[in-house]
Amino acid sequence: MNNNPTLTIHEVLMYRSRRFVMSERLMSLWLKKLIFSSLILVCAITTMVAQQDVQRAQPVWWYGASGALNFNFYYGTTQMLNAAITSPGPFHKGEGRGFNAALLLEYRPDPVWGGILQVGYDDRRGSFDGIISPCNDCPEALSTSPTYITVEPSLRIGTVSSGFYLFVGPTFSFNVGKDFTYTHQGNPGFQSTDTWSDMRAMVFSAQAGIGLDIPLSSENAETQVNFSPFISFSPDFHGPRSVESWKVNVFRAGASLKFGSGDIIPRAVVPRPVVPEGDVQFSIRAPKAVPVQRKVRETFPLRNYVFFDKGSSEVPNRYVALTTDQASRFREDQLQLVEPASMTGRSQRQLVLYYNILNILGDRLRSSPRASITLTGSSANGPAEGQAFAESIKRYLVTIFGIDGSRIVTAGQDKPRVPSEQPGGIRELTLLRAEDRRVDIESHSPEMLLQVGGPFDALKPTQIVVVHEDPLDSHVLFNVAGARDVLSSWSLEVRDERGSVQRYGPFTRDRESVPGRTILGTRAEGDYKVVMLGQTKRGRSVRKEGSVHLVRREEVKEEGLRFSILFEFGTSATVEKYSTFLTDMVAPLIPEGGTVIIHGHTDIIGDDEFNQTLSYERAAEAQAILERAIATRGKSGVTFETYGFGEDFRYTVFENNTPEERCYNRNVIIDIVVPAK
Repeated sequence: MNNNPTLTIHEVLMYRSRRFVMSERLMSLWLKKLIFSSLILVCAITTMVAQQDVQRAQPVWWYGASGALNFNFYYGTTQMLNAAITSPGPFHKGEGRGFNAALLLEYRPDPVWGGILQVGYDDRRGSFDGIISPCNDCPEALSTSPTYITVEPSLRIGTVSSGFYLFVGPTFSFNVGKDFTYTHQGNPGFQSTDTWSDMRAMVFSAQAGIGLDIPLSSENAETQVNFSPFISFSPDFHGPRSVESWKVNVFRAGASLKFGSGDIIPRAVVPRPVVPEGDVQFSIRAPKAVPVQRKVRETFPLRNYVFFDKGSSEVPNRYVALTTDQASRFREDQLQLVEPASMTGRSQRQLVLYYNILNILGDRLRSSPRASITLTGSSANGPAEGQAFAESIKRYLVTIFGIDGSRIVTAGQDKPRVPSEQPGGIRELTLLRAEDRRVDIESHSPEMLLQVGGPFDALKPTQIVVVHEDPLDSHVLFNVAGARDVLSSWSLEVRDERGSVQRYGPFTRDRESVPGRTILGTRAEGDYKVVMLGQTKRGRSVRKEGSVHLVRREEVKEEGLRFSILFEFGTSATVEKYSTFLTDMVAPLIPEGGTVIIHGHTDIIGDDEFNQTLSYERAAEAQAILERAIATRGKSGVTFETYGFGEDFRYTVFENNTPEERCYNRNVIIDIVVPAK
C-alpha cells in the first residue's frame, strides 16, 4: 500500500495510460514476433521437405500452437476489492486487451467432424471506466490483470470443399494471477497495487468460433503445414470472483500454426492383392461447355388429386383459393407467367401451378360447357367423410366459378381406386395414409383429358416456362464401373492447374455427378486432374486417374423442353402405358443431333436400393420407347443420357414433406436439349 498526499489525478491517469500503452506495445510486438517466426519456420520446413514421389492421405492428427489478442469487456459490479480495500463507489463497465498463447492438438478423422484440444495462457486484463466517488467528488480508477491457464476441448465441424471450420466447446480456466491497481484522488491521494480476494480457483465458461485452414505445403509432403486464422467468443457464465457480479466476456482474434503427417498411399506399382474379376474402371464424362442455367418450356402434368389434412374436410389452405371477382378474370394460361412469392424451396413454380388445380378445373369447365367431372373422396374414417371432401371442392367450383352443380358428381368411399397403402404393409404407414386421404378427379370429357394416349383419367397437362439452375447436362459425370460390387467406398480429388484441390465423397454407387459450376467456382475455364481413391471390401486401396477441361457457358440462347410421366405408389405399372404419349408427343420434338436426358426418381418411402433400381429401370424403358420412335422417323445423331436417382435428395425435383410432393417425385423426367448453334 502506498499513500501519496501530493499525487494528482492527472499524474495518476498519465501513469495508467503509459502503463497500458506499454503493455499493448509489448503484446503487439509479441504477436508480430510469433507470426514472423511462424513464417520463417514454414519456409524452412517447405525447403527441407522436398516433393515426395508418394501420395499421402490427409493427416488425422495435427499438432501446433496458437497466438491471439483478447478483447476483454467487463460488466456487472465490483466495489469490495479485498478485505483491506473497498471503494466508496462501485465500478461497473470496463475493457482492455490481453493476449492468449496455447498449444493445440487437433483430430480430424474425416473432412467434416473432428475435435480440438487447446491448453494455454490467457490474459484478461483491462481497466474499469473511471467513476466519481460520493465523498467530496473524488475521481476513482481501477485496472486489473487476471490471468489463467485454460483448457479448451472443442467440437470441430469442417467443410468438404473448403478450409472453413466451426468450433464450439467448454472452457476451463484456472486462475494464476489476480493483481489490481486502485487509485483514489482524495485528500490525501491513495494508490494501491494489491490482489483480489475471493477469486475463483477455476472458472467454467464456453467458447465458439470460426477458422480457416490455409495449406502452406504440398498435400503430399511428409509434413503438412496449415496456417489457420480464427476468431472466437467466450461468454462469462458466473464471473471471476465468488462475490459480487463482475463478469468478463472475451472476443479473441488470432492464428494457429498446425503440423501433421498423413499415411502414405501405396502407388499402383506396389504389389497388391489381386481381386479376381474385381477391378473397377474409372471414366469421366464432361460437357463441352458448362451451362449454368437453361430456359426450359415444361409440359407439366397435372395430378388429378386434391389431398386433405387429417381432421378437416375443408380444402387445405396450401391450395390457391380465389374470390368470385378474381375467378372471373382467371385464365389457365396466366399461370405460365406467375412467379411464386417465395423461391426458397425446390420447384416452387411447379407447386404454385399444381396448387391452382381447382382454379384450372374451374377455368376448363367454364370454357367447355359440355364437360363434366366426378369427384370421389376417400377417407379411412368412412365414405361420409370422403363425400364431405368431394362436396367441399364442388362447393368451391359452384360458388366461385359459377359451374352448374349438375355437371359435378360427388361420391365417398374408404379407399381411393389406386391406394398408396397396400395390404400387409407395415412401413411408413403415416405417410401412405396421408396420400389416401384425398379426392380423385375423373372425367370422360375429351376437353379435360390428356390428349395423346396415357393412363385413364390423366388430366391434360399445362405448360410453363422456367429457368433451371445447373441442368443435368452441366454436370461432370464420374463413372466407377463395378464400385457397388468391389468397393466399400470411393472419393474424388479434383486438382486444378494452380494446385488447388477439391474433395468430394465418400460415394458407394457406380456413378456420381458434380455440377460443373461447383468445380469451376468463379473461374471461366480450367484444366483439372482427377484422382479416384477407393477402398475395396477386402481393404485394398484403389487409385485411378483422369483429367477434364471445363469451360463456363453463361448464356444459353436455345430453349430446352421438359416432359414428365408420373407413377402411383406400389403399383406394377410400367412406362409402356405412356408409349403413345412418348411416341406421338415427345419423340417428334427431339431434333437431329440433340441430347435427351432421362432421369428417374422416387419418393422417400421404401428401400433405398429398391428405389434406385426401380427409377433406373423406368428411365431405361422410356429411353427404349423413344429410341424406337426416332428410328422409325429416320432421325440420327441423337444422344441419350439415362440416370436412375431413386430417392436421392440431391436430385429429386421436389421435397418430400407433403403428399403432393411425394406423388410428384414418383416420376421419369425427359429433358430435350437442342444442339448449340
